[in-house]
Order: sequence, then structure tokens, then C-alpha cells
Amino acid sequence: MTPAPIVEMRDVTVAFPGTLALDSVSLRLFPGEVHSLLGENGAGKSTLLKVLTGVRPADSGSVTVDGAPAEITRPADAIRLGIRTVYQELELLPNLSVGENIMLGQEPSRLGLLSTRAMHTSARAALEALEVDLDTRARLGSLPLAVQQLVAIARATAVHPRVVVLDEPTSSLDPGEVTTLFRTVRRLRDAGIAVVFVSHFMEQVYEISDRLTVLRDGRLVGEYLPQEILRVDLVHKMVGTGAKALAQVAAQVEARDVDDGPALVRARGLGRMGAVAPFDLDVREGEVIGVAGLLGSGRTEMVRLLTGTDRPDTGTLDVYGVPVQFRSPRDAIRSAVVYSSEDRRHDGIIDDLSVADNIVLALQAQRGWHRPLSREHREELVTSYVESLDIRPTDPSVRAGTLSGGNQQKVLLARWLATAPRLLVLDEPTRGIDIGAKVELQKLVTDLADNGMSVVFVSAELEEGLRMSDRIVVMRDGVLVADVTNDGLTLDSVLALIAYGDRAPR
Repeated sequence: MTPAPIVEMRDVTVAFPGTLALDSVSLRLFPGEVHSLLGENGAGKSTLLKVLTGVRPADSGSVTVDGAPAEITRPADAIRLGIRTVYQELELLPNLSVGENIMLGQEPSRLGLLSTRAMHTSARAALEALEVDLDTRARLGSLPLAVQQLVAIARATAVHPRVVVLDEPTSSLDPGEVTTLFRTVRRLRDAGIAVVFVSHFMEQVYEISDRLTVLRDGRLVGEYLPQEILRVDLVHKMVGTGAKALAQVAAQVEARDVDDGPALVRARGLGRMGAVAPFDLDVREGEVIGVAGLLGSGRTEMVRLLTGTDRPDTGTLDVYGVPVQFRSPRDAIRSAVVYSSEDRRHDGIIDDLSVADNIVLALQAQRGWHRPLSREHREELVTSYVESLDIRPTDPSVRAGTLSGGNQQKVLLARWLATAPRLLVLDEPTRGIDIGAKVELQKLVTDLADNGMSVVFVSAELEEGLRMSDRIVVMRDGVLVADVTNDGLTLDSVLALIAYGDRAPR
């Protein structure tokens, strides 16, 4: 018989200006269970947890703790009710000792004075309850990240919580460290604590979870037991079978004939510790390679290694058969390889500069500021891209920050095309823009490939990747698990590759 939930959230709704972040979402947390909360970016996971932990009040809905109504309007309310959170970005002080971090904000005192001995005794008790052997007087900053993660959990459990929320606790850990962390999580579960586990790593979710809740686009998809749902079905529920209304966009692009000749870019054993396992990849001229995988699978980390945005720890990279070492994106641009980041607000568009300044930015940086573009060349370049990409408004002197998302994405595309690249790497170029703008951008990419440019296209929207790509590369948990020609691939077959990698049923 299933026990009563410790916490039950019912019909929680949260609206932000212009968007409904949560639409009548419910969540049940049971004692002695690890409950994974799943969903892609924008699914509503963070907002739901903010309501649970008192960071953001709900607009409507209810929360009960042990069956009694609970008012959680600030973090102190959640802590009082026994709900503690360990955030992905550890809120610890590396200059203090392990014991000081564990007891921070809950230090024992005697006659109004801090009792150092009692503090370390309490900290050791919290660690022993998790079966963690650690010197409480050691400086936290001298310890590995995985150990600091355990200290953060000990801090959360030192006050005997009912619920512990772990937000992406394994995102920066290697496999051995994950094993250590999971031993601690199971001890929390065995002690009757409800553990909320937020992760994008499918293997880990199935290894540690007793129950799963899936959100998509701010709505509850369902609650499941892991043994009752196949991985491929879980992926279906996370991304949707008709994801993001792609069935309404342009007709599927006909397959291009890509020469099976030498690779334009050739990666061998390229990898970065803690981010991407070593991988091999060939990109040929005029080829569009779609990169698929769930959020957190390593899609972005992989393409950043190809473009000098991050430096690899292992492997080699050739461009036109010539070995290269990209120490920065500028080095990559010199080899005609460019990268458009998924975060156009922070790594792309400069809001306060004009459209014209944004377009010429990369080309001018490539030339060097001691060789400024002539006024005539600048105007000709900007005018040609504004017209050919149909950037609106057509006045290149307007601030780029005032443009719509789709037009900002076109400005970024113009910036990189102005450098005359041979390989264009686009990370989520259609995220957050309307259907019409998506169609335009997809057509532009297709035209570029038809004219011989190579494109690596990262997209969380699987149907978009299928529609545009000659080949599909699948990432999972930081590993390139499949590299297949898009010859008759279906949404179901890509979902199977995401769920199982090269072990996918044929």
C-alpha cells in the first residue's frame, strides 16, 4: 500500500508577463522515495521547485504537507516545514571549514557565544548519518567538487529535513563521483526522506529513481514508475511527438547529394574532461549535420569544442586536411569555422549597438581594429545582408535590442556570413522565435548548404533536425552515441537513438 505523500502540490499555476510558466501542475512526494522531475528547457521544472521552496509564490493552487495546508511564501517557510534544497551552483563558502559550512546559519552557541566544539560535533554527526568520513576542520575549497556536493547535502540534512531537493547534482561530476553521490542519496531515501532529483541524464534517472514526473511546456504530462515506462516512451513524453508545432512549418527539404569525399572538418578523439567524452566526427562540404539529444546531453559542449569556444583536453582537429589547434573562436574564424551560440541574448546580439554594428562586428574583429572597414564597404555589406535575409525593420541604424527574436537571429546569421565561413555551426538558432521566422531561417540554411557551405545544426526540436539534416549525430550524457545518415529516419527512430544509442532496436 502506497503511503500518504509528505508533500502534495495541486493545480499550481504561475504566470509571467506574456507566458504561462505553470498551468495547473500537480506533484506528489512520498517518504522514502527518490522522485525525478523531468522535462526539457522551459518545461516548468524550475518554476515548480521555486514554488515548493518558497522562492516564488504560486498565482493559484495549493500545497499540503502531511495533509495539512501549507503557506510557503518565502524560503524560511519551506525550511520550517522541513524542505531543503541543494542547488546546482553550490551555495558554500570555500574559505571556511567543512564544519563551518555544514552548520552555517544553524551554529550551536553557549551563553550567546559560538561553541566551536559543538559545531564540529554536530557537523560530524551530519556526515556520519550519510556515512561520509571527512575531516570537519578541512578547508572546503581544498576538496574536490564531488566532496563539496556531499558537504552541501550534509548541510541540508543536518536539521533533519522531510524533503531534500537536488538540482542537477551530477552535472559536474565524473562517473566515480556520481557513484559516491548516489550512495548518499540512497541513504537519504532509506532514512525516509523524500528526495527530488532534477537531472537530464537518462541513465542516472533510471538508476536512482523510484518515481518520475514529466512536465512539458508548463503542463503536467504524467507521473510514472520507472519500471513501467520504456526509455523511448519517456523521451516521447518529454519532447512531444509533434514538438513545437513543426508540422505546421515548411515542407520537408529534399535530400541533397553530398559528395563522399575528403572531410572539410575532421575530429578524432576530441573531448573535454567532465563535459564531452572523446568523439570522432567528419563534416563534408555542403552537408548539414543535425545534432540531437536531450537538454544536458552534451550537444552544446560538443560543438563548442569544434569551434574553439572551449579547448579540448584530448584529440585532434583538421580543417581541409591541415591540423589546427583552436585556442579561441578567433582562431576558428581564421580557418573559416564560425559558431553562433544558443544564448543570443548574452553571447550574441549586443542590444545597445545598431543592426549595422552587430553585422560587421565579427568581420571587423577578424581584420583587426587597426584596419577599419571603409564606409562604402560597410554600407554595401550591411545593405546586402539586410535585403537578402529580409531583416526587419530595414533601417540598419536601429538598436538591435529592439528587434524581434527572429530578426535578431537573422542579424547574427548575417554577422557570421560576413566572415565568409566554410563551416557554420548554429546552436538552437530557431529557439524562441515564431513559426514564420523558423521557416525563413530553415530555408536560409538549406540554401547555404545547396551552395556548398557545411552546417552543423543543433536543435532540441527533433522534427526540425530531421527536416533539415543529411546526417544526424546523437548525444547522450556527454557521449556521441550515434552518427547515422538521414535516409528514411523517422521521429521514432531518432527517439530510440536518444534513448538507447547504438543499442537502439532496428
